[in-house]
Amino acid sequence: MLHAQCCYPIGAEVVGKDETHFRVWAPKAREIDVVLENSGGAEPIFYPLTPEAGGYFSGAANIGTGSRYRFRVNGREKFYPDPASRFQPEGPHGPSCVVDSRQFQWADAHWPGPAVAGLKGQIIYEMHIGTFTKEGTWRAAAEQLPELARIGITMVEMMPVADFPGKFGWGYDGVNLFAPSHLYGTPDDLRARMICGRSSTGRTR
Repeated sequence: MLHAQCCYPIGAEVVGKDETHFRVWAPKAREIDVVLENSGGAEPIFYPLTPEAGGYFSGAANIGTGSRYRFRVNGREKFYPDPASRFQPEGPHGPSCVVDSRQFQWADAHWPGPAVAGLKGQIIYEMHIGTFTKEGTWRAAAEQLPELARIGITMVEMMPVADFPGKFGWGYDGVNLFAPSHLYGTPDDLRARMICGRSSTGRTR
């Protein structure tokens, strides 16, 4: 394991080139390992985490962005996804994916937000990404934002987007509260299409 500076209280955080810091709260566990799952059927690689006070385990490993991992508890054969995962490409029960949020270039720095105009008179549209378009993705929904602005919608409220089991849901059964649903696209799709995209219309958010 490597020594690294980190900011996240829990989860996987990229802290350098091919270096990720992991921290998980498991107060009943004796030992926790990060399990790097290799493609092509290769044997997984185990990185032991160091126990901390308060039931936490942490450490850094030579794992980069896009790597898929799980946790092993007390040396058992069953592996578990990260409860603070930022992305679950195969759903809540699959491996977690390392995401480097620092790589995304935000483009909405000049958007003033609703505070300038105030909330009075705003027209709010509650959007469920999975049913708003035929495709049910961030990208497809973002393509319709200009139309929402044209008909007078000034604000968009997305229904809960946390990843959930199965293929359909209203978002109220989310189990990965830090990971937007893999069914709608990637975390960067959410950032680029729905957050920066909404600010670019000048009316919806």
